[in-house]
Amino acid sequence: MLDIKQIRENASEIEARLRTRDASIALAPLVELDERRRLLIAQVEELKSERNAGSQEVGRRKKAGQDTVELLDHLSQLSGQIGNLDEQLRAVEESIDDVVSGLPNLPHPSVPVGPKDAKVVLSEVGDPPDLDRTVRHHLDIGQERGWLDFTRAASIAGSRFPMYVGSAAVLEMALIQFMFSHHARNGYTAVLPPFVANEESFYVSSQLPKFADDIYRIEKDGLYLNPTAESLLVNLHRGEILEEADLPKRYVAYTPCFRREAGSYGEEERGLIRVHQFNKIELFYFTEPESSYETLKTLIHDAEGILQALEIPYRSVMLPTQDLAQQSCMTVDLEVYLPGQGRYYEVSSCSNCEAYQARRGSIRYRPTGGGKPRFVHTLNGSGVATSRLMAAILENNQTEDGRVRVPHVLESAVGGEWL
Repeated sequence: MLDIKQIRENASEIEARLRTRDASIALAPLVELDERRRLLIAQVEELKSERNAGSQEVGRRKKAGQDTVELLDHLSQLSGQIGNLDEQLRAVEESIDDVVSGLPNLPHPSVPVGPKDAKVVLSEVGDPPDLDRTVRHHLDIGQERGWLDFTRAASIAGSRFPMYVGSAAVLEMALIQFMFSHHARNGYTAVLPPFVANEESFYVSSQLPKFADDIYRIEKDGLYLNPTAESLLVNLHRGEILEEADLPKRYVAYTPCFRREAGSYGEEERGLIRVHQFNKIELFYFTEPESSYETLKTLIHDAEGILQALEIPYRSVMLPTQDLAQQSCMTVDLEVYLPGQGRYYEVSSCSNCEAYQARRGSIRYRPTGGGKPRFVHTLNGSGVATSRLMAAILENNQTEDGRVRVPHVLESAVGGEWL
């Protein structure tokens, strides 16, 4: 979340930047609450000082054999006033926390301002297949070959839950193992975290309280199913003070991800494009603030390495202010090309959240040169998600006779060149 001190000192500037994300944001009520909080604190401290002085006077009078009844009655009244003001202060602080926790992060000045369609294409890598024939949709070829069975999956779990069968199941596991091992060999610490987390963990990651309806909740246990391993990995060092010499810390995790994805879906989102469950490799960094945007470049490069190894055409795009996740200051998406639909789809979002999550989770580091502990910057990115990657392979690598070429780096794991 944002720093209330910074809001107090730069309310107009911060409001203007936040309004590029949401024009309805107004900080005046929050500033008023903060002023009320500081006034209450001053009143409480003044009364407590008076009470302390009175308590000392009671001791002096008792020692001198003087009457203390009237003074004790006054001190009792002071205690009642203090208790009343403390209750008011707690209520105001809770209101401040509610407001601040709902505010999005400040977008980086270089992020394009505007709605979702204002995203900026940064690069295009690889050539979409130059075909003189119609490329079949991944769902059509997947169902024909018995690789994707949404019908039986629906009878087991409901609509929009995928089921991979036969060669597609083998390819899915090969993709997961390849990506996980690739990043682990390249300096990331491998993690297999729990697939559920508690409310505090989701508060730190910023899913809660604002996006409670978007995630699956296990009511009896007060736990939530993982929507992205970012929610889990950001909590690895919750409440800790790290050493600057140990930064950056970088992790790679595999998890299945579960999302409600509420709403209706058009023809362009059928099949594996938008599902309630999918597999994902997640990359996560804890780093010092001065290097976090260079670290974001490294994170993007590492995610791109997967798409390049798989020889999938893709592009990188910078998201505009109104399309950023609540916790993000800057996000670069990697989008694979699906020739069966003639469009790009996101398979990785790489974001710098600066100190937003670290402040929620009290994640700090101790500077090597001394000084007070500072909040780390956190960064996350998919390295990458498999469902749309599977769709990209089925559509980009298909032949006229219905076969699909296996990416070269996966041939040994899949057991051949063709599905």
